[in-house]
Amino acid sequence: MPQRSLKEYKAKRNFAKTPEPSGQKAKTKRQKSRMFCVQKHLASHLHYDFRLEHNGTLVSWAVPKGPSLNPKDKRLAMRVEDHPIDYGDFEGVIPEGYGAGIVVLWDDGTWYPEPGFEDVDAALQKGELKFHLEGVKLKGSWVLVRTGGRYGRTDAQGESRTWLLIKHRDEWAGAIDVLKVAPKSVKSFGDFEDILAQDKPDVWESHMPAKGGATGKMLQEIIAKAAALKAKGTTKKSAKKPRKAATAKRRKATSKA
Repeated sequence: MPQRSLKEYKAKRNFAKTPEPSGQKAKTKRQKSRMFCVQKHLASHLHYDFRLEHNGTLVSWAVPKGPSLNPKDKRLAMRVEDHPIDYGDFEGVIPEGYGAGIVVLWDDGTWYPEPGFEDVDAALQKGELKFHLEGVKLKGSWVLVRTGGRYGRTDAQGESRTWLLIKHRDEWAGAIDVLKVAPKSVKSFGDFEDILAQDKPDVWESHMPAKGGATGKMLQEIIAKAAALKAKGTTKKSAKKPRKAATAKRRKATSKA
């Protein structure tokens, strides 16, 4: 099927300044299953970016409170621009511009639509997509439901950008707070301070996306921890391991998360 447009994604970014993928990398023939990822993103606000591969791009939602394994929780998910496939493996520091902050690959894996929702385009247009996740931390049956809500934000087609991300009741559901129990990266096994410590904390501080409130305080603490880690040379060596070499180990280590 044809690749979805990345026009909006590219228009918001200056690839001479951001380390984010430009979307030029195509999916290899060996990658037949559809991937998904969740990236923990500390920008002007802490949020989680939930992405599902579809038609050559990653259909994306920003989830302020992050995914919940509790079916009682209806997590707000704001539809954002589609991202390129190679963004699914990205984590690092975005020093300035759109989305400036720190990105951690919090979860990844594969997904497939539930029976009756195989036509993903039709499901997205209708405003309800039921699907199954096979990730490290997120598994089982889920649903994304579009709602007008009190936010009332719309996309270029006039459709509401406000959705809800909800976990269905199954063997993978529960009251456990997976965000707190398993907060670190499935790629580098670190958190924000570890990612930042591999960069230049003193330089990035001048580009802080938020300087006030709770997020600003959090950023200051992360910068301080990152500077200390860098000074001691204690950043996680696993962060430099090739993706393939680390995959088997981190899936086994985090499967109980």
